[in-house]
Amino acid sequence: MARLFRDAYGVPHLRASSVLDLAQGQGAVTARDRTWQMEWLRLRATSGTAAVVGGELAEAWDDYARRMQVINTARRAFASCSEETRAFLTSYADGVNAGLAATAAEQIPELDHLGHVPGEWEPWTPLATFLAQHVLFGNVGARLWDRLATEVLGDDARLLSHEGPHSSGSNAWAVGGARTASGFPLIGGDPHRNLEQPGVYQQVRLACEDPDDAFDVVGFSFVGVPGVQHFAHAGDVAWAITNAAADYQDLVDVDPDATLPEGLLRLAPDLAVRTTSSVLGDLGFEALLPLLRAHCVDDVDRAFAHWVEPVNNLVIADRSGAVRYRLAGRVPLRAADGSWTGWLEDPNRVDVAPDGAVVTANERRGPESDLVGSAFAPAFRAERIKELLAGRGDFAPADFAAIHNDALLPSAAIVTRLVPGAFDDFDGVMDADSAPAARYAAWRSAVVRRLAAEPVFAAIADPGPQHDHGPLLAPSLDLVARIGLALPTLALEALAGRPPYGIDLHALARSALGDLAPGDLPATWGETHVAQPVHALAADDTFDPGIAFLPVSGDQDAVRTMGSYPAISDAATRGAVARYVWDLADRTAGGWVVPTGASGRPGRHHDDQLRPWIAGRLVPIVTDWERLRAVES
Repeated sequence: MARLFRDAYGVPHLRASSVLDLAQGQGAVTARDRTWQMEWLRLRATSGTAAVVGGELAEAWDDYARRMQVINTARRAFASCSEETRAFLTSYADGVNAGLAATAAEQIPELDHLGHVPGEWEPWTPLATFLAQHVLFGNVGARLWDRLATEVLGDDARLLSHEGPHSSGSNAWAVGGARTASGFPLIGGDPHRNLEQPGVYQQVRLACEDPDDAFDVVGFSFVGVPGVQHFAHAGDVAWAITNAAADYQDLVDVDPDATLPEGLLRLAPDLAVRTTSSVLGDLGFEALLPLLRAHCVDDVDRAFAHWVEPVNNLVIADRSGAVRYRLAGRVPLRAADGSWTGWLEDPNRVDVAPDGAVVTANERRGPESDLVGSAFAPAFRAERIKELLAGRGDFAPADFAAIHNDALLPSAAIVTRLVPGAFDDFDGVMDADSAPAARYAAWRSAVVRRLAAEPVFAAIADPGPQHDHGPLLAPSLDLVARIGLALPTLALEALAGRPPYGIDLHALARSALGDLAPGDLPATWGETHVAQPVHALAADDTFDPGIAFLPVSGDQDAVRTMGSYPAISDAATRGAVARYVWDLADRTAGGWVVPTGASGRPGRHHDDQLRPWIAGRLVPIVTDWERLRAVES
């Protein structure tokens, strides 16, 4: 049986004499800390949300999860796992069920509000919940947008290309030991996803004391999945990822009356989706146990050779001083007609010198990216992090934490050139307390509104029933969101003397200045730019999730990514769902933080990391068992 300890923030630390006991303990404590969230994840994976919460969006989600065959793919992936991995997943599911049973008599606000009793987890359920969290993570929305935009705008649709509203990114970077005060490598970063309450990641420590299978790992786990996956520090080695923006989902035109072969998932009568997981029947979970057991860069590299999707950029460092970048995941190769012909077998891999650095922020990395994807994030974040790392040789964890908090918006220096002199008082920093930042954001929204009303975009704004794929995918086709994200690209075209779509963007931008009524402007950027984690019951006005919406610095293309969508909402509903610094000299010298807290239950570390996260502070990583509070299991 696993023994449970907690730190001052309620983060679970688990010790067990076997890996199976550890998995069971992780499942049990996750079910106790995140009872509602675990049930919500199960409902989403099994197309059961509409029966519990109702509503058009829930019905659309359930239909999509069925069309994407989440359950079938999860079962196939479970069957493809080794016996050891299946036992690991089964022990986790057993722990989840035991944890849910232990909370049956306790008050869980969401379950009490709905009058709902959680269902049982199967051994394949962790795979299904993971897949359900990522079926909209790939290219489906972007492909639908490309079809619509190209149909209306032709080749000029490329000017509206950008990391899309539902694409998620991250920052990760590392420096070699010759550039740190300790002489050991440092890794820093933050994954960017939709802000949710409870959060998508579980901070956890997993320690196995089996003499033949010992490990001790701290990291972030996807709630509902055993082990740690993308971000962890195992003492001798640490790793982190960003989204590689790879093309691993395709749209395929199909015969409405034909039976589709395995691997094709019918999205509409004449349209199917092909994904790596549906083709392979694999989700990469064979990596989970090797990651826990990793002791060096090569171990982590080999573990991620099993990974399938999402395709990631991986950064690894160990105490020997090794630092490495590699691509992790299965990338399909395509023939001229778009059919899949095989897989990219030799992933991009680079070893970093002791006096070197590596940065990854979803950007195009070079010619090698041509085989990986077709649309990457703008280089703003990557270039800014490189700038902040340049010329330094004495980095400490606090310096990496400061990089997390860099709120400079590089794209503002481009866009404001459309109206020379109008924003001379704005330094480009999207600080929550900044009045110039608020004025810039209001003007930017006015520009986007005016652009979206241009006749050239009318057929995108109202595309007709052939492009109606329901409310779940509608945000991917949102013209206003796309223009807001693409504004720096459109501005560069105008500044180069190439009016985008024949629009005089200079004149439009000057006219937008007249839309700013001084009395209507927010006093500061933080007045409207508030962190707004979304709850599954947010549409239910009778339920209060109990999380404050607080002013927050940053914006879409800043290193401190706190995404807002000009002319739609200034609220930050997407951003850093975790931050971390992994110090290879000493795990406790680094730190980590999540937007809300370790628990999803009010009064139990529900929101005690919210204010440190808002302020840009990390909370301590504690590894001394004597400093932790033992909890009765």
